[in-house]
Amino acid sequence: MQKVKTPKLTVVGAGPGDVELITLKAIKVLESADVVLYDALVNEELLQYAKNAEIIFVGKRSGCHAYTQDQINELIVVMANRHGHVVRLKGGDPFIFGRGSEEIEYVEKWGLETDIVPGISSALGVPASAGISLTQRRIADSFWVITGTTSNHELSKDIHLASKSAATVVILMGMHKLEEIIAIYKENRTDDLPIAIIQNGTKATERKVIGTVSSITQLVAAHEIAAPAIIVIGEVVKNNSKLISYFKEHFDDEFILQNLDL
Repeated sequence: MQKVKTPKLTVVGAGPGDVELITLKAIKVLESADVVLYDALVNEELLQYAKNAEIIFVGKRSGCHAYTQDQINELIVVMANRHGHVVRLKGGDPFIFGRGSEEIEYVEKWGLETDIVPGISSALGVPASAGISLTQRRIADSFWVITGTTSNHELSKDIHLASKSAATVVILMGMHKLEEIIAIYKENRTDDLPIAIIQNGTKATERKVIGTVSSITQLVAAHEIAAPAIIVIGEVVKNNSKLISYFKEHFDDEFILQNLDL
């Protein structure tokens, strides 16, 4: 007689993109999964660890939702009751703009067991892989991580506050509002802060541009940088050896001297 499996949800962070940046615990959970529901930002190579699971894509691509959030919540409950262990695989960390807490709250109302496996957030992992230290002594004592697009599809009001501080600012999901972000910085300060924009961070397809408040929109257009990408604003952007090499490779000496004080 086949043993009835306990309905369970485990919300798992897949990391920022590089398959080797997933945690060992996350791999073990995938190996035990009966069903995996995964998002668009998840590197699909990770699905090889879920050898015995039914795999379902529930993410968003090109502005088109495979499932609404309400449908995903209901699907988790249905699949858990039918098959047992459901793994909800999300890019980055599931509690950093990942709606992981909402899914857990919903399924617990239906009596499911729940667990969480944190992941490396793109807000931390992508800048680090590019050589950007979000905090540095005598330069930046703190950092903000802000969504560029709120649930109302508007720019977060926190960007107005963050732009006035000395902190490093990391903006996720902000590429469609880049001009609005730049306008806020120009309104709130007079210095021409360095900015890095990194597309497909930590992946083999990673691309990046580095400029300043006054130049970044032109550079993004010229290099055709698009979402998914993260925006990093602050003095720490110019203060590392990796990016100094990048500047020398991609820009002439006049640009480097004028924009980055090197």
